[in-house]
Amino acid sequence: MAKRDYYDVLGVNKSATPEQIKSAYRKLAVKYHPDKNKGDKASEDKFKEASEAYHVLSNAERKQNYDNFGHAAFENGGGGRGGFSNFDFSSHFSDIFEDFFGEGFGGGRRSRRSNNRGSDLRYDLSITLEEAYSGKKQDIKFSSSEKCDTCKGSGSKPGHNVGSCSMCGGHGQVRSSQGFFTVQQTCPQCSGSGEEITNPCSSCGGQGKKQSSKRLSVTIPKGVDDGTRIRLSGKGEAGTKGGGNGDLYLFINVYSHELFKRSDENLFFECPISIADAALGTSIEIPTIDGGKAKIKIPAGTQSGKQFRLRSKGMPFMRGSGTGDLYIQVNTEVPISLNKEQKELLEKFREIENEKSNPSIKKFFQKAKSFWKN
Repeated sequence: MAKRDYYDVLGVNKSATPEQIKSAYRKLAVKYHPDKNKGDKASEDKFKEASEAYHVLSNAERKQNYDNFGHAAFENGGGGRGGFSNFDFSSHFSDIFEDFFGEGFGGGRRSRRSNNRGSDLRYDLSITLEEAYSGKKQDIKFSSSEKCDTCKGSGSKPGHNVGSCSMCGGHGQVRSSQGFFTVQQTCPQCSGSGEEITNPCSSCGGQGKKQSSKRLSVTIPKGVDDGTRIRLSGKGEAGTKGGGNGDLYLFINVYSHELFKRSDENLFFECPISIADAALGTSIEIPTIDGGKAKIKIPAGTQSGKQFRLRSKGMPFMRGSGTGDLYIQVNTEVPISLNKEQKELLEKFREIENEKSNPSIKKFFQKAKSFWKN
């Protein structure tokens, strides 16, 4: 069967830029790749066809030959540049396949050593709001692995060298066939290191590390909030075969406070006041998070729910300078039980108020009467 035009295969015209040609090929490669269409011969053929077209059109010299002579330029060794039959996927398309399908198609250009870095650890630490305000130092105790002192982390018995991996021959990667091309993958036996411990250390069993109990002094900065994560570099699990240590992450939990509620760097405080204080006005002292006191003036006629702000009496900013504010909300408390004298005074107050008539109350009932009429 005659070959299709390479431009038609990729869905581009002859004036397409290298970027457009590459983009068109990427879409087809993702769509028809054999790993996504296992057992589908038609998809495999389309993948081969698209790869062949891209192999030619992605190279300026091959593209020029194709534009001048068509498919004849690559038949029977035509052009002296080699046809698709000699195409090496691992060398010519490793960059594209790595973008699509990972490092296994890299053809050995990446380092053969795998990442032998130790695992990260998590430690949950609970503190009070006052401690979050001032910051603190605290000792924590946890279990972790550390480098073996006997073999210095190598895993081999002292005086014995590490040998080459018997599965991959020291290359760190093994090859396997998938369809029409060869896939290069990390060796499962040595995890890509290319090494094999033939004489394991008797102290750690060849692991290069041992479990132990650790104690660490940590500093909690001022202004930490609930859910803050603090990273302590290199304080996690020990690595293997020369790999570095993992990290330790502190997850901060801040206990709820009986007086203050927090929102970012601001604090909120609800303060009850009497009807008399709300009507006549007063001055009150309220606590602050630093353990001190602050005095605020409540003007006469203050309505329930009114907020007052005290600048720089909130939480310090964890990053940068400055402090949030403290908001005080006053709530008017209506007495539940009254003695005889209180009732008499309130009855007298109601008589006077009815005579004077509160404008806002009068306006409300006027609207209500109008609604009832309608």
